[in-house]
Amino acid sequence: MTQWFNVGKIVNTHGIRGEVRVISKTDFKAERYKPGNTLYLFLPGCNEPVALTIESHRVHKQFDLLKFEGFDSIEEAEKWKGGMLKVSEDQLDELGENEFYFHEIIGCEVVTTAGEKVGTVKEILTPGANDVWVVKTAQQEEALIPYIEDVVKKVDKKEKRIVIEPMEGLLP
Repeated sequence: MTQWFNVGKIVNTHGIRGEVRVISKTDFKAERYKPGNTLYLFLPGCNEPVALTIESHRVHKQFDLLKFEGFDSIEEAEKWKGGMLKVSEDQLDELGENEFYFHEIIGCEVVTTAGEKVGTVKEILTPGANDVWVVKTAQQEEALIPYIEDVVKKVDKKEKRIVIEPMEGLLP
């Protein structure tokens, strides 16, 4: 059975030539949105994904704008609103050391080097120079953990466990 991974969500159309606005859920935009690549569109209520080949990609404000080959009008793109763009497991590349896919980090338990439980990674933000892992604590607060060497000491993907050395003021 094929396992699918979210790349982005189509939130609207852009212009009249078939471009769509995407809120990305990947930190490999250059790779995922390269013209010629295939993404799979999952629409609510449809059982089979639609294979779409990327014709062009550009960034506008906080959105990624994608145009797919063979779809040249707003009417064709309109029906994709709310759809999720995904890649299959066999489309994932082997990553280098200390590089991770979002699905490998989300759901991991976070503990300090002293063994104190911090919480669970719920989301990943990509604001700039480094990713920020949003951790939901037992008190239902959010801790923002920067993915930098000074803080993240160990990531065990198999055990779904991350060890951090919290900086002063990092934890709520």
